[in-house]
Amino acid sequence: MKHRLEISAGGVIYRRNAGAIDVCLILTQDGKAWQLPKGLIEEGEPAEVAAQREVAEETGLQGELVQPLDKIEYWYVWDGDEEPVRVHKFVHFYLFRYIDGSTEDHDDEVDDAVWLPMPEAEERLSFEGEQRVLRLAAEALERAHA
Repeated sequence: MKHRLEISAGGVIYRRNAGAIDVCLILTQDGKAWQLPKGLIEEGEPAEVAAQREVAEETGLQGELVQPLDKIEYWYVWDGDEEPVRVHKFVHFYLFRYIDGSTEDHDDEVDDAVWLPMPEAEERLSFEGEQRVLRLAAEALERAHA
C-alpha cells in the first residue's frame, strides 16, 4: 500500500462563560465524529498561522493565540484515491482565546460547530489524542487563572 505524510495544525478555541470554560468542537464525517478544528499547513505557512486559519474556517470563530499545546501523531487509510493510501499524520495544536465570530459561519467542510462546556466537550470528542489535547488546554487555563 502506498503511504504519505501529512502535517496539519489546529486549535482549541475557548471562552469564559460565567466562571466556566466553553470550547468549540466541530462535527464531521456526516455527523459521526466530534473533533477539534484542524487542517493541512500550506507551503511556507507557520503552524500557528495555519491553526488560526483552520479554526476560523471550520468554526466561524476568530481567536487570539495563547500558546502551543501538543503535537499528536496517528495513522489512517484514505480511500479517496484510485487505491487506498496509508497516511501518517502529525497535527500541531494551539490554544486560542475567542475574540469574535459565530459558529453559524462555519464552512461547508464540517457538519456543525458548537460551543460546549469543557467537561462535556472532552467526553464528546471522538479521538483519544484530541481528548488529551483538550485536557492540556484545561490545565493551561487553570494555571493561567490561578
